[in-house]
Amino acid sequence: MRLFEQLLFLSNIGLFALTVLLKKGRRRIPVFVASGIATLLLVIHWTVEGYRVQLFFPYCITIIFLAISGYSSFKKNGQKKIPRFMLGSAYTAIVIMLVVTAGLMFAFPVFKLPEPTGEFKVGTQTFHFVDTNREEIFDEARDGKRELMVQVWYPAQARTGKYAPFIPDTQILRYMAGNYGLPGFTFGHLRYISSHTYSGAEVSSAQTSYPLILANPGFGSSRFLHTSQAENLASHGYIVAVIDHTYNTFATEFPDGRITTSTTNDLFSPDHDYRTERENRDKLGKVLTDDVAFALDQFELIQSGQIPSHLKGKMDLSHVGVFGHSIGGATAYDASYDPRIAVGIDLDGGLYRLHEREGLLKPFLFMNSESEFERLKMVKDNRVYTDAELNRMGNTREWMDQVKEDKKVELERMRETVAAGGQFLYIDNTEHLNFTDVQSISPIFKMLGVTGKIAPERANSVINAYMLDFFDKYLKNQGGILMKGPDSRFPEVKFVTSLL
Repeated sequence: MRLFEQLLFLSNIGLFALTVLLKKGRRRIPVFVASGIATLLLVIHWTVEGYRVQLFFPYCITIIFLAISGYSSFKKNGQKKIPRFMLGSAYTAIVIMLVVTAGLMFAFPVFKLPEPTGEFKVGTQTFHFVDTNREEIFDEARDGKRELMVQVWYPAQARTGKYAPFIPDTQILRYMAGNYGLPGFTFGHLRYISSHTYSGAEVSSAQTSYPLILANPGFGSSRFLHTSQAENLASHGYIVAVIDHTYNTFATEFPDGRITTSTTNDLFSPDHDYRTERENRDKLGKVLTDDVAFALDQFELIQSGQIPSHLKGKMDLSHVGVFGHSIGGATAYDASYDPRIAVGIDLDGGLYRLHEREGLLKPFLFMNSESEFERLKMVKDNRVYTDAELNRMGNTREWMDQVKEDKKVELERMRETVAAGGQFLYIDNTEHLNFTDVQSISPIFKMLGVTGKIAPERANSVINAYMLDFFDKYLKNQGGILMKGPDSRFPEVKFVTSLL
């Protein structure tokens, strides 16, 4: 929480305490002075930090107290006695408003992203790519070509000044809230969160070039929700390009002001049988994989100077990696069949197009949540779900039998790939969204089980350490210590390649 919003909230508590504890004849001046202080804090808060809807009640309380205490201080005649039940109701209302405000400030803090751990400053640039060879298939109302917004984080020249915002496209925040079933204004405060990145900074001249890593968010996610991972890798000497897969994000804003939202969820329905659902997931997967190949084509043009950018000549395209989360992790795996991509990481994502290809024979890291590992272990152990478990999941036995068969193929593909280099591991006390910056947005997610019991800061630290070590080993021919097996610094990490 920010300093002046905390002081404003505390001043409201102080105002209420003075009103309740001081006798009527002695409270006028102290309450008036305290109201003035609270109002000053309100003005500073709005000016320096910016307002947010979670503090609506303190704004109202401050203004009302100032108005009433100011009127009382300058009124010559004595005040009329307020009926006790009205006074009690007002006090109760204030207490409820303060308690609600405290809850909202806790649930939706203006948090700080984890700081990058590398030696480089970080710059960022966003690109708008149009694939003239592909029609857009996920927007029936618009007859056009496939378009992508891609944000790049890179090692930058030493610089001072103001960091770029965490989410510069603030218009998409209402769609993000809707994605979680919340009112559109809920995440408005995220516009005040700063990244650790300088927009448009020059690329660091410390090296002639830097390995390129392509990244893929999950279903209904966004490139912004992998900011801390991208920043950390860039601070260690990588150029990281995170792709907003249009119509698979909760929202993407384009340079002309258009905002697209997720329509790919229309591919899936409870009325579909399992085969239809699998075919539709493969259909979506092919588009996402083609997005990666197209983005890599564009970076080749940037490297040669055919697309203007200060990244020209700065990318080492002989050392390209890829990672992704959820279906973006499956995209990382599928895209790695491209001979231009050397290595990849799948963050808690089940694979797609399993029946179209043999196992990928490249170094690859599968990093899973504990809950996903348990599901895979149940498949490996041929565990049979009880009727109660099936009812709780809302699935039929026939459906889960088909899921199990596909998961067995998935485990075989993973085994073939890990045999070519890489590892299969999971992190204790994590859930699916611990692999994104969603885990930092609200502690409520942890309480609801949306994220795991592990502290967000710790999860971020562990995930970043293992991602960096893996990419360093295969893209820079250094490091790789963490890939050798369990490490006492990271007891949460469990190597389970033997499961395969």
